[in-house]
Amino acid sequence: MSDWLERGWRHVWLPYAQMQTAPLPLPAVRTEGSSIHLADGRVLIDGVASWWTACHGYNHPHIRAAVAAQLEAMPHVMFGGLAHEPAYRLAARLAGLLPDGLNRVFFTDSGSVAVEVAMKIAVQARLNRGARDRTKFVAFHGGYHGDTFATMAICDPEEGMHALFAGMLAEQVIAPLPRDAASRAAFNLIVEAHAGTLAGIIVEPLVQGAGGMVFNDAATLRHLRATADHYGLTLIFDEIFTGFGRTGTMFAWQQAGVVPDIITLSKALTGGTSPLAATIVADALFEAFLSDNPGHALMHGPTFMANPLGCAAANASLDLFETEPRLAQAAAIEAALRTGLAPCRALPGVVDVRVMGAIGVVQLERIDDPAALRAAFIRHGVWVRPFRDIVYLTPALTIDPGQLSDLCQAVVNVVNSTTAIKTGTAPNS
Repeated sequence: MSDWLERGWRHVWLPYAQMQTAPLPLPAVRTEGSSIHLADGRVLIDGVASWWTACHGYNHPHIRAAVAAQLEAMPHVMFGGLAHEPAYRLAARLAGLLPDGLNRVFFTDSGSVAVEVAMKIAVQARLNRGARDRTKFVAFHGGYHGDTFATMAICDPEEGMHALFAGMLAEQVIAPLPRDAASRAAFNLIVEAHAGTLAGIIVEPLVQGAGGMVFNDAATLRHLRATADHYGLTLIFDEIFTGFGRTGTMFAWQQAGVVPDIITLSKALTGGTSPLAATIVADALFEAFLSDNPGHALMHGPTFMANPLGCAAANASLDLFETEPRLAQAAAIEAALRTGLAPCRALPGVVDVRVMGAIGVVQLERIDDPAALRAAFIRHGVWVRPFRDIVYLTPALTIDPGQLSDLCQAVVNVVNSTTAIKTGTAPNS
């Protein structure tokens, strides 16, 4: 065991882990492309791109050079009262990638905070205009938007991971996604009943990520847009997972043809290099904060907002989307995932196999021991982290085709072994 791992293990607190039973994590010492190099010399193919962030693979030379240059010039400077080129250039570029009217970018340092800022803007815009009762949000079963108190309240209250805090969270309106006639009817009744207290609707467009990789479609998002327009609500697209090529287009809203009032971005924004998030807001909402009254300003300002290193990485990441064929690579990954994961459909215990863009999902009846499943993937030389009832792949868009094939084969083999053991058909079972 590495000395630093043994010493530090007594002091760290891991994410999403029961520390009494959590296995010792694997010591990683280097990353490159889609490979994670471990201290003992093993190399794992990363199937999840570090929670979907490393869209260009690890250590891309263009991003690395941009961050190194920024580090030499100015690693950080406060954003209150001072300006720096990386942030201002990034804001203009992001606005240029988004629909007309989405022009104001508020930078933060995590996806949860970006969503909280979006919620705060939607509510305060109404407060500034005298509508003091419009403070709640419609969110959805299966949704996930973060782990802070405001975002926990708009996650799935029953199937999500935050049920323990139910009595302490602000009460929001959680509805079924309007994906068919029955759920649309139920959704319409819920919104009508709460319309007088609502400020907005928040949704993960096309894919609910950490809630179970559940897909939705353009018709669903069009219904949300129409509902928001009818009741005067702010429509927020949480594209923290879906943005930057993950669903096959640069952003999910492009496939849906639906323009929200606010978009939140993070994760792959910097190519997985450093923390950074953005909340991009429609002009009409921004104008609600313009006033002779100082109290109408948005009183929010994370210490490291618009960190120059993060903004330099994000600008370099956007360069790569402009100069390298990332969306074509996403399309190739989609085709490979459809082919490579298809054998899982015939395996016992498999409920569904679904693919969208660079997202591949094998849904099982249940996963009894996620840690054991992760260990099985490691034995196959891949880094895959199942959760809830799904095994999923969200590789870097630059992953080598051979590595992607190995990932898919590992999923087939491990799922086959797991389901065979449960059904008593495995050798020596």
